[in-house]
Amino acid sequence: MGFAAVVLVLALVRWVWPSVAEPRIIIETIAEAVEATPQDLKGRPHRIRSVPSYAVAFPDTNAVQLVAAQQWGVSPVRDREDAESRKRELVYVGANPYYHVDPLYSSIPYLVPRAAVLLQDIGQAFYDSLYVKGVPLHKLIVTSVLRSQEDVVKLRRRNGNATENSCHLYGTTFDICYNRYKTVEDPDGPARRQVRNDTLKWVLSEVLRDMRERQRCYIKYEVKQGCFHMTVR
Repeated sequence: MGFAAVVLVLALVRWVWPSVAEPRIIIETIAEAVEATPQDLKGRPHRIRSVPSYAVAFPDTNAVQLVAAQQWGVSPVRDREDAESRKRELVYVGANPYYHVDPLYSSIPYLVPRAAVLLQDIGQAFYDSLYVKGVPLHKLIVTSVLRSQEDVVKLRRRNGNATENSCHLYGTTFDICYNRYKTVEDPDGPARRQVRNDTLKWVLSEVLRDMRERQRCYIKYEVKQGCFHMTVR
């Protein structure tokens, strides 16, 4: 009944004002939409703005992230064998069209489902942002994911700054490096134009700032490690 009422109203409007159905009006409406759209049919890319300060935009310490990790994560896994037996709690994140996972020596490519969705959403949003800004597509590179207790012990032997109660133990936390990216191109096609890492870092920072402001995650800008360290909320 509602649909029929709408149809009748539209028919009445067209009968009273026949000009609304003229092609000229439709063309003008499309033209106005094009003018109002930043990434429009004329090919104007969005501006790259970055964030005023990485340290200010991404200040969430390990203590802050640990609370969320313990809330949403699994109980720490002992070793890789234990991780393999926890498939009902963890999701494999070793392969994805939106990001690349580095060879992992101190972690395992598993996350809790909530964090896996966050990582994919970040990768997809990064793709979208690159596209509307007219920047050739690149994949994010994930450098650290779930760590077992065995991984933490080994890591602390060679890295005194590694924390014993790491957020990575809970499957809620991952690191995305900001100084390396994987170019997306056709191996049989022409080479893509080169893009500075700083440009890609600026775009990534915008995506991560938006995710953090939407309260999807906590993020720490790691200077020495060259990564964004983040935990799902």
